[in-house]
Amino acid sequence: LSYCLSFSRRERKSLSPPLPRLRLITVAPLLMAWIMPLATSKVVVLAFYPADRTSGCTAEMTKFRDEYGKLFGDGVVLLPISRDGLESHASWAKEMNMPFVLGSDTTGTVARAYGSQSAPGRGFSRNVFIIGKDGKIAHTIIRLNALSEDAYTAPGEAVSTAKKG
Repeated sequence: LSYCLSFSRRERKSLSPPLPRLRLITVAPLLMAWIMPLATSKVVVLAFYPADRTSGCTAEMTKFRDEYGKLFGDGVVLLPISRDGLESHASWAKEMNMPFVLGSDTTGTVARAYGSQSAPGRGFSRNVFIIGKDGKIAHTIIRLNALSEDAYTAPGEAVSTAKKG
């Protein structure tokens, strides 16, 4: 599974609440494409990360995979996003048996909109945005320490709180 995220020109100009709708294209075995607005009946977790197959990113995605139920559970859409292309994402997700798809933002448009591009042409900062059912950012984690067990407590608690609100 893989997907692309993009904003329309109008939506890129402002990220003030409510947040812009994300155009989400999913390429699955059935080659199904669909559009998903951010403001849905689910909590959305945007997790920007530097690159596929690096030690920190592998640790982060492994934690997300292995503790998906505890960290996110039902009613949550997890969207990890990096600069890597769809081929890289598809093969890595398959190798790692990820229960979620990886977002490809090769131009950095989405990362810039969320202040998560570390430098032009480079990987993204490891930032996490928990977006409530109302489409507004409920919690932000800047520079998540992927190698620290304690770093995952805040996202888990923020998701739990956002699911209630």
